[in-house]
Amino acid sequence: MAGGTDTIVDIGQDRLAGYRLTGRTWTGELGTWYAAVSATGAPASALRFEPGAVSGPAARDRVVAAVLADRRLARSGLAGLVPVADLVSAHGEVWLLTAEPAGPTVGDLLGDAPGVPRPDAGDAATVLAETAQTLLAVHAAGLAHGAVHPGTVVIAPGGVVLLAERGLADALHGRPPAPERDVAAWASLARGLAATWAADAPRAAGLLEQVAAAATTRGLAAARDTLLAGRTLLPSGFPTRERLTETAHRWSVHEAATRAAYPVPSPSPSPGRAGMDEGEIVTLLHVGAGGGERTGEGPGSRAGETVVRFGPGVPAETTAARIWRGGREQATVHSTGAAGRRGPRPPAGRRYRTALSAVVLALILAGAALAWLLRTPASALAVTGAEVVVPKKTLKCGESAAIRGVLTTNGSAGEIRYRWLRSDGDEPVEHTHRVPGGETEHEVTLRWDVRGKGTFKGTVTLEVLSPVPDGEAVEDKKSFTYRCR
Repeated sequence: MAGGTDTIVDIGQDRLAGYRLTGRTWTGELGTWYAAVSATGAPASALRFEPGAVSGPAARDRVVAAVLADRRLARSGLAGLVPVADLVSAHGEVWLLTAEPAGPTVGDLLGDAPGVPRPDAGDAATVLAETAQTLLAVHAAGLAHGAVHPGTVVIAPGGVVLLAERGLADALHGRPPAPERDVAAWASLARGLAATWAADAPRAAGLLEQVAAAATTRGLAAARDTLLAGRTLLPSGFPTRERLTETAHRWSVHEAATRAAYPVPSPSPSPGRAGMDEGEIVTLLHVGAGGGERTGEGPGSRAGETVVRFGPGVPAETTAARIWRGGREQATVHSTGAAGRRGPRPPAGRRYRTALSAVVLALILAGAALAWLLRTPASALAVTGAEVVVPKKTLKCGESAAIRGVLTTNGSAGEIRYRWLRSDGDEPVEHTHRVPGGETEHEVTLRWDVRGKGTFKGTVTLEVLSPVPDGEAVEDKKSFTYRCR
């Protein structure tokens, strides 16, 4: 993580709610991250929050609300966040368990490692484009990330770019969501990548600088559009992920070799942590009678903490454990703490001047738009094709399907309504994707998590609802196979 320190430790057989902690640890702003292996044997990570950071009921409620908000975003089709498997309390400490590794991060890849290819300007543009799209979706949901920096931008298997720790920093500090802070941090990330990964390509570096300026002056959507419009200045591979995938893979191999070559003796257990599997482990995500997750109180529980308890490991016979293992989360989000508060109202005089300025600006923009429309009639947006891309046809234990959809249009600007249909019976959710003019291909994504033992064939259909040519069905479908023994 950026600003943190990396050490290689051997945690031995320490387990936490079915997770085995092993390998690399790194220190971030919120606590210590551990490389881990999940209950299914898949690579994962665990974040141990700083001692005392989540000790109060209010802080716990805010952290739980942030995690549940992430699950709601994932259920709606957003695939740009590191998925959270659970949030647990053990021996007075609070741990966040992820379903995928929270590394390597952009911060990791900014360092030099022998045998690891250095990311190029195309990789930098891919990171910026995908994080911008994720942040725009988060902001549209009335939320914010709160801590965008190289240490929270993760390169997942397959070169997919994910954001980690969404909302957690704001929750711990009791801050309301501030999208403008995300935009400023994203612009800083763009400038940093221009000076590092794009340093050998002056034209591409100049484009990234323009993108950062556009974010600062005109917002994240304008910055993303500026980046895509300047793709001719980028390496020919953009926006494919082959090089980024190879870089992340080589980094992981190098990290594993380093751990094997320079083992560090197992640390002495801290007070209260001896035998992590012994004693109670409490999940802070309550599974209610209706299948949804909520925070609440029960006999013997503190505010925001539930009485769903696990002893050694995760007993498979409990309802909570089955849902935890199977990944059948249904999130119910509750507004808590400072996230729902507004700042003080400005003085009446300033409100009047602001309103007057807004009216004048609106009239100017409306006049300009009307003049342009009278001069150049624009054709209405129409979607003419859809294609589903499944990068991996066969998935192994713990892997998730990162599915992409490519929508082909006539190049006009507007809004596309579409939905994903899954063969597992999951209820489809309609989505709206706003596209700029001048481009004929637009990408949407879906993340499909499959957990547990056995063989499963999944089929996903991308269906465009509007705008489509009269009487035509614009859709496509693809299948994949999940095998876990």
